[in-house]
Formats: sequence, structure tokens, C-alpha cells
Amino acid sequence: MKYAWINRHTSRWPIRLTCEVLSVSVSGYFAHRSRSTQPGTPELKRISAAALLTHICTIHAQVRQEYGSPRMWRELQHRGILVGRERVRRTMQQHGIQARGKRKFVVTTDSKHTLPIAPNLLDRQFSVTTPNRVWTSDITYIATAEGWLYLAAVIDLFSRQVVGWSMQVHMQTGLVMDALRMAWFKRRPAAGLIFHSDRGSQYCGHAFQEALKDYGMTSSMSRRGNCWDNAPTESLWGRLKVGRLYGKQFATRREAMDEVIDWLMFYNHRRLHSTLNYISPMQFEKNWHAAQPQCAAN
Repeated sequence: MKYAWINRHTSRWPIRLTCEVLSVSVSGYFAHRSRSTQPGTPELKRISAAALLTHICTIHAQVRQEYGSPRMWRELQHRGILVGRERVRRTMQQHGIQARGKRKFVVTTDSKHTLPIAPNLLDRQFSVTTPNRVWTSDITYIATAEGWLYLAAVIDLFSRQVVGWSMQVHMQTGLVMDALRMAWFKRRPAAGLIFHSDRGSQYCGHAFQEALKDYGMTSSMSRRGNCWDNAPTESLWGRLKVGRLYGKQFATRREAMDEVIDWLMFYNHRRLHSTLNYISPMQFEKNWHAAQPQCAAN
């Protein structure tokens, strides 16, 4: 209100004098005037506690309870709701709104074999500057009343996008072969791509290694028993299981498959990824492609 009053009377009294009388700093007044005159700048209004809680509850339901307060705050920002990070944290804490809890899962890698092992070419260099340069892959499992469902995924490290996946009732080579084929048909990468995995028998086998050669890819494998060498894919499993599958009981494998596919679509298209400055994998890659003509012109 004080700033508005000063704006109406700048022609009658000096700004510095008016600010002094109203106990307003001159710099604060000019900062306010700068914000209000910039085109496209949203008006800063304090959202009510009830409205903020409604927005948080809506997002919490939409993302299936997957966001904690940092990611929730980012999502609110993306939706044009200007609110402080600490206020979001307090609101969620006061109303018992929290992300699903963490849980430990069993390792599925079978590295007790005599098949050839590829060197660790990736060497934990997880930051990649262009698409289709490094892919990572791994296998996990999901419990259902009908028995285990096994899931293999292929991730492009550039955008952390899941570019290929397969779900089957077994954990044999065909599982990872199908995920690889899906990724290749979707992306058609140039020769020289590094394909990183653990040293499980499915990836070390002759059939899979020959497929990599046919696609012009080079195999890379983690060290024995070292999950950190394939951390991005391990992280994907954590997000899937903690964010969506934990606590759920599936009567059939089909039910589990539908849930996983729904989450993969959410992950690729909508989930805010901290490594990508809190935008989704698809949006990150879209932004990169849009910037390429500008880079070439410069």
C-alpha cells in the first residue's frame, strides 16, 4: 500500500522524502517499481494457507506420493505458484504429507559364471553431453500373486530417459535383448555408443554381445559387486519401487505391468529430475534439440 501511495504522489513530493516519512527504503521502492513495470512479471501475492495446502495435496495425489518437499516446491514453481521452500516444507510436515519411505531390495545380478567380462569403460562418468552416447541397463524384479515379474530397462545417460524396457516371467537373455531392441528401434544411434551394464550372465552371454556388435555398440561392465558403477540405473529402480510399487499387492503380472508402464510414462514425461535441474527427461532432451540450430548459427 505504501508503494502504491508513493507512485500516486511522485509529482508532488520528492521520492526520498516520501520514503523517509513512510519508513520505506528508497532501494526497496525502486525494486518494487522495477518488478511491477517489467512485462510478463507475475504479481507477487501471498497464497493463503488453505490454497497452498490444496495445491500440495493435488500434486501429492497426481505424483502418487512420490515427491518430498524439495521436489514439491519445484513443482509449485513450475505451475506458477510462488511460495517459499521453507513454507512448503512446514506445510507438508504439519499435515503429515511426505514421500513414500525407502526400502532395501535384493540384488538380482548373477556374476558367478565363466563368460568374458567387458572392461569398465564408463568408470562412473555419468555426465554425458549429447544423446545416444552412453546407455546403461539393469534388471529388477516385482512380486505378484502369480509369481515374479522381471523388468529390464535401458537408460540414455544424457537425459536419464528410459529408452527401452522389457517385462517377462524369466530373467534370461531374452529379457535384456528385448529391452535393447526396443531402445535401438526407437533411437537408431550412430556407431560407437557405450552400453554399460553389470556383469550378469544375461549381458555377458554370446547372443547379447553379438547383438551389441551388430548395432555398433561397445560393451562396458561394472566391477564385481559394485552397484555404484551403475548408479543411475540403480537409482531408477529405487524411484520406481519406493515411489510407486512399495506396499502394493498385485494379483496378476498384468496388473504389475500396467502399473510399471504407467510409472515409466510419468517418469519420462513429467517427473522432475534433480540431475536435470528439476525438469523431466523428455523436456530436457527437447530443450537440447531446440537449442542446436542456435548453437550452429553462433
